[in-house]
Amino acid sequence: MEDKSLSKPITLGLSIFFGLLFLGFFIFKGLKTFSDKDRVVTVKGLAEFDMTATSAYITIIFSYSGDNLKDVIKQTEIKKNSIIAYLTNSGFDKKDIEINNIGVNDRQKYYETQWRGSQQIEVKIERYTLTQSLTIMSKDVKSTEDKTAQITLDLVSKDLTSNLTTNYTFPELNSIKPQLIAESTKNARIAGEQFANDSQAKLGKIKTASQGQITIAGNNYYDQETNEESQKHKEPYIQKARVVSSIVFFLE
Repeated sequence: MEDKSLSKPITLGLSIFFGLLFLGFFIFKGLKTFSDKDRVVTVKGLAEFDMTATSAYITIIFSYSGDNLKDVIKQTEIKKNSIIAYLTNSGFDKKDIEINNIGVNDRQKYYETQWRGSQQIEVKIERYTLTQSLTIMSKDVKSTEDKTAQITLDLVSKDLTSNLTTNYTFPELNSIKPQLIAESTKNARIAGEQFANDSQAKLGKIKTASQGQITIAGNNYYDQETNEESQKHKEPYIQKARVVSSIVFFLE
């Protein structure tokens, strides 16, 4: 017959033992979790993305000067029509040519003082200068620079000398922002895993993250944050967007 007087103390002792065991386990886990909060690594993730222009524009700026305003207006109109005729004959669609407003500069005097050698002399100047520009949409962004160079030479040969510039339209930054952030986070995790492996630890979850400012690279620039020098593509219709994110990971 079982002695109940002995079984009760044994049962009570086992309950206390397992209770203390579980209590010690949870205290250990709590202390370990608390100590792990101080084990972190801060890394940076760089992401770059090449943006190709979606459209290109060629701007032709020309001017004409004289003392008679009516004559200057007439000659400017003749020059404008001559340039448009050349462009349409060269294959540009007239609907792609935008005529911009005329700018008038009235000097209100016919002479100005200039230095010639060591003397100041009065030099006759033309009172009125009219400036106008045409903007052409270029459908093939890759050939825009070549087209601009050819137009410049052709206009000079036709005594229609003008100043030409090219401009490009690029995608909105918001359209590539998710891809940039995802890539920078991925690269930061790779750097963090390398650090964790070297420390014989395991990379945990993200504690905090800070997205750097998205920038467009110029021809040459130096990034003080990453100590890196970067160079933009030689092609003007390609720009480089970049971002550097700072991420703090837990180490387990």
